Parts: sequence; C-alpha cells; structure tokens
Amino acid sequence: MPIILDKVSHIYGEDTAMAVRALDNISLVIPDGQFIGLIGHTGSGKSTLVQHLNGLMKATSGAVYFNGEDIDSEGFDKKKLRSKVGLVFQYPEHQLFETDVFSDVCFGPKNLGLTQKEVELRAYAALKLVGLEDAYFYQSPFDLSGGQKRRVAIAGVLAMKPQVLILDEPTAGLDPKGRDEILDQIAKLKKETGITVLLVSHSMDDVAKYVDRIIVMNKGRVMYDDEPREVFRQYQSLEAVGLAAPQVTYIMKELREHGYDVSGEVTTIEEAKQEILAYFRER
Repeated sequence: MPIILDKVSHIYGEDTAMAVRALDNISLVIPDGQFIGLIGHTGSGKSTLVQHLNGLMKATSGAVYFNGEDIDSEGFDKKKLRSKVGLVFQYPEHQLFETDVFSDVCFGPKNLGLTQKEVELRAYAALKLVGLEDAYFYQSPFDLSGGQKRRVAIAGVLAMKPQVLILDEPTAGLDPKGRDEILDQIAKLKKETGITVLLVSHSMDDVAKYVDRIIVMNKGRVMYDDEPREVFRQYQSLEAVGLAAPQVTYIMKELREHGYDVSGEVTTIEEAKQEILAYFRER
C-alpha cells in the first residue's frame, strides 16, 4: 500500500515570533516498489518531510496515510509503522552502540518481540543484503571503515523487514569509492526485494543514475515531481534555487554547442558513452 501525504504542512515554533514554515501544503503519493530521489537545497524541507513518513514528526495540518490509515489517528500503532517504514539518518553510524556488529543489527528485530532464532536469522540476512562479509560480524562496529559502518546501520533497519526504506544522505562524508559501493548495494537491494526506496541526496549525479522519479523541494513546497530526464530538462530553474543538472548533462550540452550532434538531455555517464559512441560510428 502506498504512503499518501494529503496537504501536509509543518511549522516549527508555531504561535511564536520565531515560527518557520518548513512544509507548505505538500500532497504526494509514494507507491509500492518505486525508487525515488528527494532533492533540494539545505533548508528546503527534505529531512522534515521524511520524518513525517514514519511518524517521527507530526504534521501541523494535513494528514499522512499508510496502508489507508491516518498515522496520527487515535490508536494507530506507530511502533509497527516504524518497523514498516525504516528511516536511516544522515551519518547513521553515530547510532551504533553494541559491542559487535551482529548484536547491533539484532537490536531492532529483538524489540519486535521475535524469538532469538528469528532475530538472528533476520540480522544475518540483512548483513548479507548490504554486502558485509561474515568476517566482520563479531568485530566492534567502531573498528570498521566509514562505508562498512554505513552498511551496518542500513542492515539494522533492513532487519526490521520494512516495506519502505528511507535514506537521508546515505553517502555523506564517504569517498567516491565508498559512495558508489553503498549506492550500488542499495540499487541491488531494490532490484532483489522490490522494496520502496526514498533517497534523499544533494548529488544530482547519484539520483540521475539510480532513481525512477525525482521530487524537488524548494521552500517547503514540491517544485518538480517527475522522471529524472524531465526534471533535469529544467536545469535553469534548478540553478535558480541552488541546484543543478548532473555534470555530464552540462558536458553534453557543451559538445552540442561545439557542433557535435549528440543529445543535450543525457543524465548519466552510461547514456553519454552510448551517445558519443553512436556519433563516431556514424562518422
């Protein structure tokens, strides 16, 4: 079942002189199985929005529905919601605390009241899904690299078997190799399980490569909501709000301006490669 936001607004410090409208009348549908990129400059409302999806924040007005139920209605089980809509915060490794990796990943499912065997099976499966080798399972999570810690944190959420996985800047602070490894693993996970993934990112190159749909936030509102090619076609409007198209899009536009008959709407390295090869084959 989808997550539905119906005219959701959120005001920090409501009824005070310091009131800030972080979300302004947001209406969205997040269907099952989609890979969505959520982008926007700092302060656009991205993080506030995703914290409404699993009930960590309550809308000032409007409603959020999961499986057809208003998550703020009386008697709604938010603990169950958070096991179904998993949120991985930026720098999630700061939340690691157990003595070894396996115990850390067991923590979430253990709180669901499962048997010890089921808890351990879930933890093992989650660690394999994120590509962490068995040799690391009983090491301290604090002895791992930044990318490995990030995988452990994501596994801790996956062990809850969520229907929706929300990742708030999952590659922040990682080097290019670590970033690619994490995102490739998430894409593989999405393909293998069919889970809904919502990726919050500042990187246009990352979202262009991986997602099916892009939601652009600006000043607490949805500025664009479309497939990547259509969103990046509006690159001048994106630039006006502090964003941009992927770097490869600008390179291809420059090639066109210098007389090369290639598409100026390319958004990924692979698309650019195919365009350039096709151009030279025709010559």
